[in-house]
Amino acid sequence: MKGTIAIEEAIIDLAGVESHSFAQFQTLMRPGSEPTGGLSAHEKRLFDIHDERLKSMDEHGVEYMLLSLTSPGCQGEADPVNAKQMAQVANDYLSSEVKKNPKRFGALAAISMHNAQDAAEELKRAVKELGMFGGLVNDFQSKGGSGEEKMFFDTPDYDPFWEAVQELDVPIYFHPRYAIPQDLQTGTKYGDRKHLLGAGVQFHLDLSCHLYAVCSSGIFDRYPNVQIVAGHLGEGIPFNLWRASHWINHPFKRGSRPMKQDYSYYWTHNVSITTSGNYNTRGLKYCIEEIGLERCMYAIDTPYETVEEGQNWWKTIDLPADQKEAIARTNAIRLFKLPLEVYELVRG
Repeated sequence: MKGTIAIEEAIIDLAGVESHSFAQFQTLMRPGSEPTGGLSAHEKRLFDIHDERLKSMDEHGVEYMLLSLTSPGCQGEADPVNAKQMAQVANDYLSSEVKKNPKRFGALAAISMHNAQDAAEELKRAVKELGMFGGLVNDFQSKGGSGEEKMFFDTPDYDPFWEAVQELDVPIYFHPRYAIPQDLQTGTKYGDRKHLLGAGVQFHLDLSCHLYAVCSSGIFDRYPNVQIVAGHLGEGIPFNLWRASHWINHPFKRGSRPMKQDYSYYWTHNVSITTSGNYNTRGLKYCIEEIGLERCMYAIDTPYETVEEGQNWWKTIDLPADQKEAIARTNAIRLFKLPLEVYELVRG
């Protein structure tokens, strides 16, 4: 069996650091720390592609990584002009880094989602001119003078973007982001409960709402070939699919719901999940049974998780060899159309 393919692996470019300092997330990531420093080591891990990251891949058996701009990326830029430029600069940078070692790295495009036309044009440029394999969005798009507005991508305004996604035949990865300052004020849901912030709880609670919204909006009815990806074992949704579908299928819901099918249908036709940062063997087995083996893929979530930890889990997981090969390599090669070989297992 060849090495694994990891597809939710973060980087940052210098322009991203300068325009969105990690200082704004310091106290959220590490409560009690100083807001103006302490993340230099983390920034170095995000910057690194060809040194320690590659060494760790070689040491622990990762064949290939799909890289993407770390959260919140363009979604954290409230000014549409700046966000559009941020996407272009990040994609140019990342594509140039991938070209240094295309046998080991590929990339997902950063996209400003302030308007559908700009988003579609940048995705087309990234795929057709830069050789990227899809796009990544970090939950909602911030908007407004102080970034207080949230734009979600389930409205008809975004149809031109989804039309372009279908035409390009590339997936869009939905990734979480931290709560904005307006949602951290005293008296708000997270403002009084900051211990819920981040990857453990807030990320999957917030992003799962957006994913439900996209699935229920009718987008997949209008553009049935669109494919999206949700990390962290699908942000918890596979474990709620039966109940969500059961209630949306009630007669009093069917007449007014905006989509033709139920959630289970879309999660077995339009959505795939990855293992990024959720190394739960029983959870993965449940996802395989619930949405299908072909919709489950491997990811690590570097550098927020280590290559060593992800690979140590994966090497010991008790799945049949053909299932491990599908999740670790084949499904990602097929969905993202990666320039890697598919190997058929020889069964005795």
